[in-house]
This record gives sequence, C-alpha cells and structure tokens, in this order.
Amino acid sequence: MSDERIVPYIEGDGIGAELFAAARPAIDAAVVAAYGSRRVLRWLEVFAGQKAMDRYETWLPADTLTTIRTHRVALKGPLTNRVGPGSPPPINVTLRRELDLYACVRPIRPVPGAPTPVKHPEKIDLVVFREATEDTYSGVEWASGSPGARALIETVERLMPGAVPADAGVGVKFMSPHAAKRLVRAAIRHALLHRRPSVTMMHKGAVMKQTEGAFKAWGYEVARDEFPDTVITQAELDARFGGRVPDGKVVLRDLLADTVFQQVLLKPESFSVLAAPNLNGDYISDALAAQIGGIGLAPGANYGDELAVFEAAHGSAPQYAGQDRVNPTALMLSGALLLDHLAWPEAAEVLRSGIAATITGGIVTEDLARGLPGTRGVSTRQFGQRVVAQIEGTH
Repeated sequence: MSDERIVPYIEGDGIGAELFAAARPAIDAAVVAAYGSRRVLRWLEVFAGQKAMDRYETWLPADTLTTIRTHRVALKGPLTNRVGPGSPPPINVTLRRELDLYACVRPIRPVPGAPTPVKHPEKIDLVVFREATEDTYSGVEWASGSPGARALIETVERLMPGAVPADAGVGVKFMSPHAAKRLVRAAIRHALLHRRPSVTMMHKGAVMKQTEGAFKAWGYEVARDEFPDTVITQAELDARFGGRVPDGKVVLRDLLADTVFQQVLLKPESFSVLAAPNLNGDYISDALAAQIGGIGLAPGANYGDELAVFEAAHGSAPQYAGQDRVNPTALMLSGALLLDHLAWPEAAEVLRSGIAATITGGIVTEDLARGLPGTRGVSTRQFGQRVVAQIEGTH
C-alpha cells in the first residue's frame, strides 16, 4: 500500500502555467525515482489570481483557503499584484495573512553549474527568515491630501509639531512583540535543528528605535527566555568560548541592515540564518538571489505553525507569458522544499541532483545562457524534459 499525499497547487498568473508544466513532471519523476510506487503525490488544483476571477469572480476563493488548510501544504505559482484605484490587496499578502504564514523562508545557496556574478559563490549558504504579516505588509497608508492623511498628520502634529509636511502621503509601520518573537523563534529553531551556527537579526534600529530596534530587543528576549541553554550572544561567544561556537549551541547577534548588505558580499560565509522584518527581508532575499545567479534560481516557502505554502521567489512576468522561455528552476527547487517538508528527503535530493546535473551539462534556459558564453538557452519545456530525463536516466 502506497503512502499518498494530496498537494493542492495554484498555477498562478502570467508564466505560471508554463512553469508548472515543466516543474510538476520533474517533481513526480523524483518521487518515483526515490520510492517507486511506495509513495505517490496527487496534485489538486485550487485557484487564485486571474484564473480564480475568471471562474469564480473573486481573486482568492474561500474554497482555496479551506483546501490548503485541509491538506496543510500547497505549491504556488506567481501571482500578479493589481495596481491602480480599486485594485485588490496583493493576493500573496492576503494568502499569508489568512493562513497565518508568518515566516517567508528563502534558502540561498548556489546551484552547481549556474553562472553567478560573484567570484566565490560556494561561500554562500544561508537561510533568510522574513516576517510576513506586519511592517510593510500591514498596508496602512493614505494618499497625499486624502482625509485619512490629513487626520493622521493632525494627530502627529499635536504630539510632534512640524514633524510631517501637511501635504505628505503617510503610512503607519507597525511591529508587535508577538510577530517579532515568533519569527526569531522559528529562525532559532531552524538553526538548532539543522546545526547552523548563528542567527543574525537584520534591522535598522539605530534610526527606527521603537519598531526595528524593538524587533532586535524582542529577539534577544526570546533567546533569553526560551533558549537559555542553547543560544548565546556574540559577546558571550567572544568572552566565554574564544569565538568558537560550541556544539549544540547557536549564536544570536544583530547587525544594521546596511552592514548586512555589505557583509554578505564581502564575507558571506559569516552568515548562516538571517531573521528580518518584512521590508529588510524582502530586499536582502532578492539581493542574495542575485549573488547565486538570479531570482530564477531562488526557491521559497511560507510557514505558519501548522501550514506551509511553497513558491518560487519571482513574479508572474506577464510580458513573457506564452513564450516558453522562462526558467522553471525556482519552482522546481520550491518543490524540493515541499518534499523535504513532507519528510521525503530522498526525493528532494534526487530532484536537486537532477537540476544540478542538467545545468552542469550545459542545458540552461535563456536567463542563464547569457552568463555562459557559447551556450544557447533551451525553452522552459525543453529544460523540464531534460531534468526529467536526467532523473530517469540515473535512477
């Protein structure tokens, strides 16, 4: 009798259909190669974005959320953010809020064979934990001259005269102890589980003391109150352990955001896990993806305490839809994260190895071919077929 898992999937907008057409067969092939008929994935399509609007006249149907809650996992393609008056809130943001997926997690490590803009990509191996419910995802803002903006400016004026120009557009950025602590807690637990030596809290607390500075302070409170025997600070590491991290312990430290951006270029090997508020995490995730060859190679996951939704880190790229020219690697690697989450690590490793062997063999999509002189990029469909052939040919 086989172990069967039903996995809901959202195809997504723009290039989503092409990505899934390439990625799903590769994920399935990896499961078959690793387990034969003993384990089976059953795919169940659910809807969000334009496809949902066309069918159900809503961007995110309640049934989609219910199905993901029932099966506890999903794999998602890119969804387009609608802009302009009357446009809905970003669907990705709504999905994370409704399912309480508070940790947006991006593993950043080079894919063998892929061209990169840095000299030593092998030094990059870190995981970004980005808070996904507050900060810039709060969406509390008012346009210049609007009644809401005037009311908020008048309130601020009473507390801090002259602080805000009368015609400013304004927004409220908030961070809570609950959200900050659970994000840092998740990052520490990941570091301990995977034997990673450090967690670095990335913040701009020197300027925004009551939000980003508080994020840092709350993170240290979590370490002190919940991990007293396993987490040490940088000062303790230097004073008690001579700078050498003892087995079974994790160092918690903090750095200003601008310092992090510099150091991930100069000394990427000094980072293991990064924990960041929403906006900082957004910036650093994409900057790090560029260091390993681009956003087309960057997988992602959104975790709550009970649910997990996996997704490629890039957008829907509607300008390329239907052209069969985009890179499905990020969605494939997100599928590998899904397999890890299902406790099917052998299949995840088969999938990653198949992708790496394909790229190392010179079979790449257009975006990577530009960095490999003499190489001509293959189509999305052809790349997916070669990954499947590589998996089937070696197992």
